Amino acid sequence: MLFISAGTWEPGISMAEEPPIIRNVPIPEFQNTNEEKPYNFDAAPQGLFRSIEFAEGFEDELGYHRANEIVPVHPTEVFRPDAPVFMVFKLHQHLESFQVFGLCYPERVADLDPTTLIAQDAMLIALEDESGYVKLDAPPGGWKPGQYKVEVHVGWRVNEISLMGTMRFTIQPS
Repeated sequence: MLFISAGTWEPGISMAEEPPIIRNVPIPEFQNTNEEKPYNFDAAPQGLFRSIEFAEGFEDELGYHRANEIVPVHPTEVFRPDAPVFMVFKLHQHLESFQVFGLCYPERVADLDPTTLIAQDAMLIALEDESGYVKLDAPPGGWKPGQYKVEVHVGWRVNEISLMGTMRFTIQPS
Protein backbone atom coordinates (compact mmCIF):
# COMPACT_ATOMS: atom_id res chain seq x y z
CA MET A 1 0.00 0.00 0.00
CA LEU A 2 1.28 3.46 -0.93
CA PHE A 3 0.37 6.63 1.01
CA ILE A 4 0.92 10.04 -0.46
CA SER A 5 0.98 12.92 1.96
CA ALA A 6 2.20 16.45 2.25
CA GLY A 7 4.85 17.21 4.78
CA THR A 8 7.31 14.83 6.38
CA TRP A 9 6.54 11.18 5.88
CA GLU A 10 6.67 8.62 8.60
CA PRO A 11 5.42 5.06 8.25
CA GLY A 12 1.69 4.87 9.17
CA ILE A 13 1.30 8.63 9.83
CA SER A 14 0.11 11.11 7.23
CA MET A 15 0.67 14.81 7.88
CA ALA A 16 -1.32 17.79 6.65
CA GLU A 17 0.26 20.70 4.92
CA GLU A 18 1.40 23.42 7.28
CA PRO A 19 -0.54 26.68 7.01
CA PRO A 20 1.29 29.53 5.37
CA ILE A 21 2.87 32.12 7.60
CA ILE A 22 1.12 35.49 7.30
CA ARG A 23 2.23 38.91 8.35
CA ASN A 24 1.44 40.07 11.86
CA VAL A 25 -1.59 42.35 11.33
CA PRO A 26 -2.14 45.21 13.84
CA ILE A 27 -5.14 44.77 16.16
CA PRO A 28 -6.97 47.92 14.91
CA GLU A 29 -7.41 46.21 11.52
CA PHE A 30 -9.43 43.48 13.23
CA GLN A 31 -11.54 45.82 15.37
CA ASN A 32 -14.72 47.57 14.32
CA THR A 33 -14.09 51.01 12.96
CA ASN A 34 -15.82 54.11 14.24
CA GLU A 35 -17.40 54.78 10.87
CA GLU A 36 -20.94 54.36 12.23
CA LYS A 37 -22.88 57.59 12.34
CA PRO A 38 -24.38 58.55 15.72
CA TYR A 39 -28.12 58.02 16.18
CA ASN A 40 -30.11 61.20 15.53
CA PHE A 41 -33.05 61.55 17.94
CA ASP A 42 -34.13 64.73 16.10
CA ALA A 43 -34.93 62.76 12.92
CA ALA A 44 -37.43 60.06 11.98
CA PRO A 45 -37.15 56.96 14.18
CA GLN A 46 -35.07 54.05 12.88
CA GLY A 47 -34.30 50.55 14.09
CA LEU A 48 -37.66 49.17 15.22
CA PHE A 49 -39.58 51.12 12.56
CA ARG A 50 -39.50 49.88 8.94
CA SER A 51 -41.38 53.00 7.86
CA ILE A 52 -43.20 55.89 9.52
CA GLU A 53 -45.13 58.71 7.87
CA PHE A 54 -47.93 61.20 8.39
CA ALA A 55 -51.24 60.73 6.60
CA GLU A 56 -54.78 62.11 6.45
CA GLY A 57 -56.15 58.74 7.55
CA PHE A 58 -55.55 55.01 7.52
CA GLU A 59 -57.14 51.77 6.39
CA ASP A 60 -57.07 48.44 8.17
CA GLU A 61 -56.33 45.75 5.58
CA LEU A 62 -55.75 42.03 5.77
CA GLY A 63 -51.98 41.64 5.56
CA TYR A 64 -49.66 39.02 4.15
CA HIS A 65 -49.78 36.87 7.28
CA ARG A 66 -53.58 37.26 7.51
CA ALA A 67 -53.06 39.84 10.25
CA ASN A 68 -54.36 43.39 10.37
CA GLU A 69 -52.14 45.79 8.46
CA ILE A 70 -52.53 49.53 8.98
CA VAL A 71 -51.82 51.43 5.76
CA PRO A 72 -51.73 55.22 5.31
CA VAL A 73 -54.39 57.05 3.28
CA HIS A 74 -53.18 60.21 1.50
CA PRO A 75 -49.67 60.44 3.00
CA THR A 76 -48.67 64.06 3.53
CA GLU A 77 -46.80 66.36 5.89
CA VAL A 78 -49.15 69.33 5.35
CA PHE A 79 -52.59 69.43 7.00
CA ARG A 80 -55.64 71.67 7.37
CA PRO A 81 -56.27 73.44 10.71
CA ASP A 82 -59.36 71.32 11.47
CA ALA A 83 -57.95 67.92 10.43
CA PRO A 84 -56.61 65.19 12.69
CA VAL A 85 -53.03 64.09 12.03
CA PHE A 86 -52.29 60.37 11.70
CA MET A 87 -48.80 58.98 12.11
CA VAL A 88 -48.81 55.52 10.50
CA PHE A 89 -45.93 53.10 10.96
CA LYS A 90 -44.71 49.62 10.05
CA LEU A 91 -42.51 47.68 12.44
CA HIS A 92 -39.78 45.11 12.23
CA GLN A 93 -40.35 41.84 14.07
CA HIS A 94 -40.42 42.27 17.83
CA LEU A 95 -40.51 39.75 20.64
CA GLU A 96 -42.41 41.78 23.22
CA SER A 97 -45.51 43.94 23.38
CA PHE A 98 -45.07 47.67 24.02
CA GLN A 99 -46.68 51.05 23.40
CA VAL A 100 -45.85 53.68 20.80
CA PHE A 101 -46.46 57.23 22.03
CA GLY A 102 -46.77 60.39 19.97
CA LEU A 103 -46.33 63.71 21.81
CA CYS A 104 -47.00 66.81 19.73
CA TYR A 105 -45.36 70.17 20.46
CA PRO A 106 -45.45 73.45 18.50
CA GLU A 107 -42.05 74.02 16.96
CA ARG A 108 -42.52 77.17 14.92
CA VAL A 109 -46.03 78.39 15.72
CA ALA A 110 -46.82 82.02 16.52
CA ASP A 111 -47.91 82.70 20.13
CA LEU A 112 -47.32 79.12 21.33
CA ASP A 113 -44.59 78.02 23.72
CA PRO A 114 -42.49 75.23 22.11
CA THR A 115 -42.55 73.26 25.38
CA THR A 116 -46.37 73.13 25.56
CA LEU A 117 -47.83 69.69 24.86
CA ILE A 118 -50.58 70.24 22.26
CA ALA A 119 -51.77 66.67 21.57
CA GLN A 120 -50.81 63.11 22.43
CA ASP A 121 -51.86 59.55 21.74
CA ALA A 122 -50.56 56.03 22.32
CA MET A 123 -51.14 52.65 20.71
CA LEU A 124 -50.59 49.27 22.30
CA ILE A 125 -48.56 47.03 19.99
CA ALA A 126 -49.21 43.34 20.60
CA LEU A 127 -46.69 40.64 19.80
CA GLU A 128 -48.32 39.82 16.46
CA ASP A 129 -48.74 43.46 15.30
CA GLU A 130 -46.59 44.60 12.39
CA SER A 131 -48.07 48.09 11.99
CA GLY A 132 -49.98 50.76 13.83
CA TYR A 133 -50.91 54.42 14.04
CA VAL A 134 -51.10 57.35 16.43
CA LYS A 135 -53.93 59.88 16.00
CA LEU A 136 -53.31 63.48 17.01
CA ASP A 137 -56.63 65.33 17.21
CA ALA A 138 -56.79 69.03 16.50
CA PRO A 139 -56.89 71.05 19.73
CA PRO A 140 -60.09 73.00 20.57
CA GLY A 141 -60.35 75.78 18.01
CA GLY A 142 -58.16 73.87 15.53
CA TRP A 143 -54.45 73.76 14.82
CA LYS A 144 -52.70 77.14 14.53
CA PRO A 145 -50.70 77.52 11.31
CA GLY A 146 -47.02 76.61 11.61
CA GLN A 147 -44.67 73.68 12.11
CA TYR A 148 -45.19 71.05 14.79
CA LYS A 149 -42.93 68.27 15.99
CA VAL A 150 -44.01 64.85 17.26
CA GLU A 151 -41.72 63.01 19.65
CA VAL A 152 -42.01 59.26 19.11
CA HIS A 153 -41.49 57.22 22.28
CA VAL A 154 -41.52 53.42 22.68
CA GLY A 155 -42.02 51.50 25.92
CA TRP A 156 -44.56 51.45 28.72
CA ARG A 157 -44.14 55.08 29.78
CA VAL A 158 -42.60 58.25 28.42
CA ASN A 159 -39.24 59.13 29.94
CA GLU A 160 -35.79 60.35 28.90
CA ILE A 161 -34.72 56.96 27.50
CA SER A 162 -37.90 56.05 25.61
CA LEU A 163 -37.41 58.63 22.81
CA MET A 164 -36.88 56.94 19.42
CA GLY A 165 -37.04 59.96 17.13
CA THR A 166 -38.89 63.09 16.05
CA MET A 167 -41.28 63.68 13.15
CA ARG A 168 -42.50 67.06 11.83
CA PHE A 169 -45.65 68.25 10.08
CA THR A 170 -47.01 71.62 8.98
CA ILE A 171 -50.44 73.22 9.32
CA GLN A 172 -51.32 75.58 6.48
CA PRO A 173 -53.57 78.57 7.05
CA SER A 174 -57.13 78.02 5.82
